[in-house]
Formats: sequence, structure tokens, C-alpha cells
Amino acid sequence: RTYRLSDVGHIVTGKTPKGGVPEYVGGDVPFVSPPDFSGTKWINKTVRSISEAGAQSVKGCLIPPRSVLVTCIGSDMGKAAITATRCVTNQQINAVLVDESRFCPEFVYYNLSLRKGEIQGLAGGSVQPILNKSTFAQIALSAPGFNEQRRISAALRPLDDRITLLREISATLDAIAQALFKSWFVDFDPVRRKVEGRAPDGMDEATAALFPDSFEESELGLVPKGWRVCAFTETVNVIGGGTPKTSVSEYWDGSIPWFSVVDAPVTTDVFAIDTQKHITEAGIANSSTKLLPAGTTIISARGTVGKLAMAGCEMAMNQSCYGLRGKAGDDYFTYFSTFRLVETLKQRTHGSVFDTITRDTLAGVIVTYPEQRIIKAFESLLAPVMRRIRTNLQQAQTLATLRDTLLPRLISGQLRLPEAA
Repeated sequence: RTYRLSDVGHIVTGKTPKGGVPEYVGGDVPFVSPPDFSGTKWINKTVRSISEAGAQSVKGCLIPPRSVLVTCIGSDMGKAAITATRCVTNQQINAVLVDESRFCPEFVYYNLSLRKGEIQGLAGGSVQPILNKSTFAQIALSAPGFNEQRRISAALRPLDDRITLLREISATLDAIAQALFKSWFVDFDPVRRKVEGRAPDGMDEATAALFPDSFEESELGLVPKGWRVCAFTETVNVIGGGTPKTSVSEYWDGSIPWFSVVDAPVTTDVFAIDTQKHITEAGIANSSTKLLPAGTTIISARGTVGKLAMAGCEMAMNQSCYGLRGKAGDDYFTYFSTFRLVETLKQRTHGSVFDTITRDTLAGVIVTYPEQRIIKAFESLLAPVMRRIRTNLQQAQTLATLRDTLLPRLISGQLRLPEAA
């Protein structure tokens, strides 16, 4: 049968507790916002949390466990997840408090996770796309009987469990890479240990010998001796993007991924390995966009600024992004350098309608730049870690494609579970 979402359960639009109230801050009630949608089925952790008093201040918006959440505002619209615990969400999220006597929350999640494009198409708003609660409630959902919903969900669950495991491994590897970058290039741990007359931790003699054994004064304070203090743009080549004419069909639906902010991965995935839209070689030849090599760091620079990705393959991008190529021939050093500069760049955006990062914004940020031989050592050390993150992402995408191919066939009865098994 076909149902409306309003038939499936009670729908609640999130609400943010009043700001500036100290007793609302902290605590152990998860506060879900779009960055918490990591591409996995369950939301177990959130960037922010609020107190019980904060939750009670918006008690009409308290969300019970096993509710299905969907982002309904902005470039992240249409992402779905299930909350594992009682929580509060912000106003960018609609929650379906599923009637579990008739519907399986996992089945509802699977159904909505296939509908991202449709959900985005229903949105209104000229500047900021918004899907209001009443329109969201009218979304149609096809469902078999309750027991069949549970059987379908159980059949797909192993795929999601494997996807979750791959993403957890990638998150751990990303944390290792971030920690190494911070140790070498922010805290200067190898140099500090040499100043103290000790050998750097976890480092062979050849690598340790690359680091100086003293500091010198600079406009950024004490920095390792011999390292440059310079504009960020002196460390990277900045590449602009472009959009082929949408009225020329020969420019579109080709084999070349074309990146825009909607394609930005969650932070721990690092890489963009595919995009929603693709263009042709003719599209590149007849527009200002360029083919970016794999390993290029991409940063969104207009509207939703500061979203990062590393190109996992050759791709082009639109004019709302910049591509950054390290002048030392590096990939990972540039990516992690940019990652640590994002908040500074956001604070220096321009524009009356849209926040915008310009080339001058990039040039206005001063960084500490090590010798190229240290950058190359960092690249070599990190290469197997980053390759594993990219491989995990590719495997997770393959599994997600399989899951999303099976689901509509299972719902329609075209594929029966004994056949699927």
C-alpha cells in the first residue's frame, strides 16, 4: 500500500533551545544537526549535546529513540538516519516518530534514504532551499505488511553493518592522520624533543634528522628554525572552477565527475569519489572549469563555505569552489593544512548576500611552512593510511549501491527474500 508520511507516525520539526542560558549548555542529551549525518544508518554520537533543562525547554521537540530523521534545509537536504537514543534536533531536521505497531523504523529509513533527489525537488525558497513540515508530511511511502517490512530490513541490515564498520575504521584512520599533522606542523613535537635533547617519539633516525633542533622568532611566535612564515597562497596553486552551459546537452551526462558543495563528503571520509552530476570533455573545453588531478584539495567558497574534499579521481568543479594543489608536489599536507584553516577562512568571508571566500581571503592567511623534504616525508608516511580511507569509501559506496538496488525490488515483490538470500 501507499501511505503518506503523516500516516507513518507523528512528525516533529526540531527546535534549538534559547541561546545564552548557561544551564542549557552541555549535559548528555544529544543535539542533532546536519553535520551529525555521517552516511551511516544510526546516529549514535553528536557534535553537540545539551542539558536535561535545555531539552525540557523544547520538550515538545524531544525525539524518542528509533525515530527517523531527515534534513530538510540547505545543501545537505534529504539525508536520512535513525536516532539511537532520545535526543533533540535543530530546526533543519524533521523527525518521523514511527508508529511501531504498523511500521518498522528501519524500513521507513531505507525508503526515505532512496528519496534524496525527490525531497530536494519538493523544496521551496529562492536563496535557501527549505522543505516545510506540511509538504514533508505528504511524501508518499510504499510499504508491504509489517512482518514483511521487518524481513526486508533484516535482509539489508548486514550491508549497513559492514558500511558502518568501514566508516568507523576510516574515522579512526583520519584521526591518526590529523594527530600526526598536528604533532609535526602545529605543536612542533619533533623539534621540541630535539631542543630538550631527546629523540622524537615514534620516528626513525632518518626522519628525525630532517627536523631542526631549535626555534626562532616570527610574526606567528616561535617556529622551527629555517621554516618559512608566509601567505597560504605561497604554498598552493589556486584553481578556479566553472559550469558548462546547462542549455547544451552535449556538455552534460558524460563520464567526468563535476563537483559542487552537495558532493562534499563527511569529514572522516575525506575523499570525493563520485558526484551527483557529470560532464563531458566538450563541457570542459567550452567552459572555465578544469580537470583536476586526483589528490586535489577542493574547498567550497561561496554560500556554504568551508566544505572540504580531496578529489579521489580526476574531476571538474563549479565556480563556487577552489582547487588547491600543493607547490611541494604534495596532496595530504595541503589537505590537512586547509582543514586547520577552515574556521579562520570562514571568519574572513565577504559578501552581502552570500558568504564568500576569495583569493584575497586565502592570501590573507599566514601559515608556517616547513622544508619540502619534511613535507615529502609526511606524504610518504601518510600514503598507506589515506589509500585505506579511500578504499574503505569505495567499498562502502559499492555496498550502498547494492542495498539501494535491492530495496525497491524487495518492496515491490519483484525480488523475493529466498531469491535474495
